[in-house]
Amino acid sequence: MLKTKKSFFERVTGATSIDQDEANNRPMPIYAEREEEEMIMRNEPQHNVFVEEENFSATSDGQLTIDVYQTDTEIVIKSTIAGVKPEDLDVSINNDMVTIKGERKNDEAVNPENYYYQECYWGGFSRSVVLPVDIISDKAEASLKNGILTIRLPKADTTKIKRLQVRGF
Repeated sequence: MLKTKKSFFERVTGATSIDQDEANNRPMPIYAEREEEEMIMRNEPQHNVFVEEENFSATSDGQLTIDVYQTDTEIVIKSTIAGVKPEDLDVSINNDMVTIKGERKNDEAVNPENYYYQECYWGGFSRSVVLPVDIISDKAEASLKNGILTIRLPKADTTKIKRLQVRGF
């Protein structure tokens, strides 16, 4: 049997070359791009088809999508948190990090077999953001309006120099 040298790509990724005739006879399922992002594909040797697996753990929190931007005077964090009451949100600031935690509760119990689509996330969620600049945490504000959480964090003036009086004893 003739051995061939693996290509750089094959050595780095662990991929293997297949014969072109073999590739043409192999069934290949076609998925929409969104479906491909949401699933892990694995090849089942006994059936030679791809099987979908959930891409998350049932015990892990969902992760919020956020926008973080700055103005001249503050850092602003925005997130869509529809269906959550303000009292069910916990926003905490610790040193240079902001953490948002909460839970989105589903009021209706639906049998999983009855779903056509289930894309909404229900359950606990959290997101931590490392802040790019120093802030004044005592003056931070958070508001929830129309399902949009807005956190405003005033920037600390790091260019301001404070002089201390040295006392002698």
